[in-house]
Amino acid sequence: MLLGASLLGVLLFSWLVLKLPWTQVGCSLFFLYLGSGGWRFIRIFIKTVRRDIFGGIVLLRVKAKVRRYLREQRTVPMLFAATVQRYPDKTALIFEGTDTHWTFRQLDDYSNSVANFLQAQGLASGNVVALFMENRNEFVGLWLGMAKLGVEAALINTNLRRDALLHCLTSSQARALVFGSEMAPAVLEIHANLDPSINLFCSGPWEPSVVPTGTNHLDPLLEDAPKHQPSRPNKGFVDKLFYIYTSGTTGLPKAAIVVHSRYYRMAALVYYGFRMRPDDIIYDCLPLYHSAGNIVGMGQCLIHGMTVVIRKKFSASRFWDDCIKYNCTIVQYIGELCRYLLNQPPREAENRHRVRMALGNGLRQSIWTDFCSRFHIPQVAEFYGATECNCSLGNFDGQVGACGFNSRILSFVYPIRLVRVNEDTMELIRGPDGLCIPCKPGEPGQLVGIIIQRDPLRRFDGYLNQGANNKKIAQDVFKKGDQAYLSGDVLVMDELGYLYFRDRTGDTFRWKGENVSTTEVEGTLSRLLDMADVAVYGVEVPGTEGRAGMAAVASSCGSCDLEHLAQLLQKELPLYARPIFLRFLPELHKTGTFKLQKTELRKEGFDPTVVKDQLFYLDARKGRYVPLDQEAYTRIQAGQEKL
Repeated sequence: MLLGASLLGVLLFSWLVLKLPWTQVGCSLFFLYLGSGGWRFIRIFIKTVRRDIFGGIVLLRVKAKVRRYLREQRTVPMLFAATVQRYPDKTALIFEGTDTHWTFRQLDDYSNSVANFLQAQGLASGNVVALFMENRNEFVGLWLGMAKLGVEAALINTNLRRDALLHCLTSSQARALVFGSEMAPAVLEIHANLDPSINLFCSGPWEPSVVPTGTNHLDPLLEDAPKHQPSRPNKGFVDKLFYIYTSGTTGLPKAAIVVHSRYYRMAALVYYGFRMRPDDIIYDCLPLYHSAGNIVGMGQCLIHGMTVVIRKKFSASRFWDDCIKYNCTIVQYIGELCRYLLNQPPREAENRHRVRMALGNGLRQSIWTDFCSRFHIPQVAEFYGATECNCSLGNFDGQVGACGFNSRILSFVYPIRLVRVNEDTMELIRGPDGLCIPCKPGEPGQLVGIIIQRDPLRRFDGYLNQGANNKKIAQDVFKKGDQAYLSGDVLVMDELGYLYFRDRTGDTFRWKGENVSTTEVEGTLSRLLDMADVAVYGVEVPGTEGRAGMAAVASSCGSCDLEHLAQLLQKELPLYARPIFLRFLPELHKTGTFKLQKTELRKEGFDPTVVKDQLFYLDARKGRYVPLDQEAYTRIQAGQEKL
């Protein structure tokens, strides 16, 4: 701004006062511009203009479709109906577990049966049905059928047990629970505490003796249900589609609201931004209860007509064999998945696949090139986004290590910014005018996105729990009276506008591809340890993605049966949330408002030369906590211990 004003002043003075010819004025301004650092802008322009134009075209294309679908009040089932018309007999879904192939017509028929059956059960638009099932074709058909009726599916994480599982069911006010037979033991654990009015339906192999009393076998009921298209519900493009549960600072999982427009936007930006094609075949081994697997991956099937290969769970040893068997051209990943593949011994299958693109987020810069070269992947389609965020990013031109970009030339086109935060408390830093301070290139900051509720691309739909929404919204960010979504993530932007993921703020950390709520783990540990003070935080471990969980316990380890504790944690917490490291100390320091102070604990980590308190780590082979001495620490640092 200052440079532009100065150049304008020189222009007016030279022309009006000195009466210089335009050629002399132009040359003078050009050299003044270069001498004042303007050459950097020219360099940035030359290096990024092609990228920015393509990104702008993608954004305009998606915006145009969003406006059209908003005007026509389209929904995901309506978009899927158009896909069925285009590709009725094309394979839509393949379940690797049983090699079951469904065409688009078969998926349409199955979802119609779901809608008609639920309608006969008295369910109607606006009701909620919980879906608790491992990956398979039926998972997609079930929530899609619910959407055709206007019923909102609550997609439950299959790792959840007991209190967390019960919380998800009760907070969603689900009228019914559809679960896979493989999840029957988990449902049995909470059955006594469920609202008696909740209808239970089990899909899969039927054994009446292992399911809760009153459960109905869903599969034969759907076979007998009508397969005609149900009447269209009174729902539009910005109405609720389903809920995805995400960990956060409130402790127990939060239900993030996914509306039809959000589902479309997330799928479409990826499709057009990474130049996908309808004849691509996607290998989706990510959980369908998360947005990466169910929106970014499955959305390409429902909206764009691709074939999706579903795997129940990721297998590093079978990954490339599956890709060869099903002729996959796109594979989905999270950062940890790529590292697991690189840790596998070389195999012939690595060189025989047809995969041209790896699509996902969290691929570390340190292994990016190795991953591409070893597995012969021409394109890494890395993106940044969260289920509820309005500031998604895409690395459309394959810049190594970047999760996306924002134009340095026309930064106002896409209203996202990095703003300064206190590195210890992660609170927003504001200037004298009360507004947030934008970060300069190379300066880490929290990613925020301006909220514009009337714009489906910029709206924030939030969570079922309204109290949780307030923690994700900041006021007066770029100008007085505005609102912005707080991503909770720290990124860094380089001179060309490429953005690189740095860290996660708040009381969550990421481990084994899942967000871990420290509050939830603290509550569970404290209860199991006779209400001792517990602080949980993530610590960095060399060679791993994310942060491993560590718990500092204000207690003597002599009064704790660590073997029994490990057994209890195995029942109470999913694998990714169990603390890897334990630290026992006399007391935990708190703030004046009784919040646990974790900054120093996080900095000290699990190094026995730094931490003088007793340390233990979870030995994966023995399944229990063992002392963490210098020898064990050295093995962990060298990557010789499986965590």
